[in-house]
Amino acid sequence: MDANLFRTPGHLINRLSKLSLRWADERLQRIGLAAAQMPVLYALKDGVTSTQTELARMAHIEQPTMAQLLGRMERDGLIRRTANPEDKRSSLVSLTSLAVKKLPAAREVLREGNKLALEGFSEREVETLTRLLLRVLKNVEPMAEQSEVDRLR
Repeated sequence: MDANLFRTPGHLINRLSKLSLRWADERLQRIGLAAAQMPVLYALKDGVTSTQTELARMAHIEQPTMAQLLGRMERDGLIRRTANPEDKRSSLVSLTSLAVKKLPAAREVLREGNKLALEGFSEREVETLTRLLLRVLKNVEPMAEQSEVDRLR
């Protein structure tokens, strides 16, 4: 295999993602949370309610995966589901007081991870890196959407 493959942006981004998730998960577990829960916690943090479908779309994950995630979060007392008055087939998801109490510690874990990952970078370098990653994301998101369309065929 070509050794340069391991120095491509795609490989490096993937590796960074995995290492960052592992680091965050280890620390979030200490407060009774998981990295996979962060998109849901963030989306609902200000007393917002949302449906499972909306949360799956926002988190860019499939419905069955979101259903499992929400089931575990409900079991752990982090979310509650209530009847959706606009659609009897769905429920509205909101955070419990337990989840709200854990949010500051979770934010601190994520801030610390970001700070450690960017140690030694200037503010300008961070801005440039962010801008470049957003461009990559803009290119990759349509690829993922096309893969979903192809998978459903």
